[in-house]
Amino acid sequence: MGNEVLSTEVLRHGAYICLTVPREARARVASAAVPAVAARLKLRNEFDTEGGHPPEAIAFLRRIDAAGGAIADDAILEADAVVHVASGAAGPVAEFCIEVTRLLAPAVRPHVLRGVVYPKEYTSAAMNQFAYAHQRGQERGSSMPNGFLLPLSKTPAWWSKDWMERHTYFLPRYDAGRMVSEGHTLAAAAGIRCLMRRTYDHETHPAPAGAYDFLTYFECADADVPTFHEVCAALRDCKRNPEWEFVLEGPCWHGRRVATWAELFA
Repeated sequence: MGNEVLSTEVLRHGAYICLTVPREARARVASAAVPAVAARLKLRNEFDTEGGHPPEAIAFLRRIDAAGGAIADDAILEADAVVHVASGAAGPVAEFCIEVTRLLAPAVRPHVLRGVVYPKEYTSAAMNQFAYAHQRGQERGSSMPNGFLLPLSKTPAWWSKDWMERHTYFLPRYDAGRMVSEGHTLAAAAGIRCLMRRTYDHETHPAPAGAYDFLTYFECADADVPTFHEVCAALRDCKRNPEWEFVLEGPCWHGRRVATWAELFA
């Protein structure tokens, strides 16, 4: 059962640009012409969105804190700010990343995490109703100010499984009619109505060395930050969610959504 049945159509391109800025360089970086680049590329600010993800998008997140994971990545762990950029085409995302790198040199070397959105692979009509039909969409930064970036990869043992076996880890498992594990979907169910979630895949699975298989990202209101951590804990509990035996997490970076580039360095 090969992967040839899985779609390779790319629906969206995206990148997270992680920035660690020396204090003495902050004033110069804050005045860099990044907003002009965003305007030229016609990127719409996610902070102002009221109807979900803008088709051509940019977002700014200022560091709150971060926690290390199984995969060491100081460029994420120590980042002062993260910028998200997305488009239906690869060109605007690549151009924005190139321009930001040029504008911030030599004081700052951006760490760029790139990914794509593929069509859903394991989602039946019933699962779509359960997990996606009522999921929280993206809202204005004032109502959902928290952003969590959590990149991860799967182990070689995961990728050695065929797609049908991988699919089973997203569902509950039963023994003689008794549920013995919840699987990914039920373990994460508490977040469906309060956590905006977005995932980029690497263009190839498994990703090459030094890259992540998945870039997961979440937004929520202040009142729902505990739910985010509860969902993470549930997913990490291998008795509840056996899938996580095959997961290696990078740092979990928590930021505050802000409206402008300059606010990142205020």
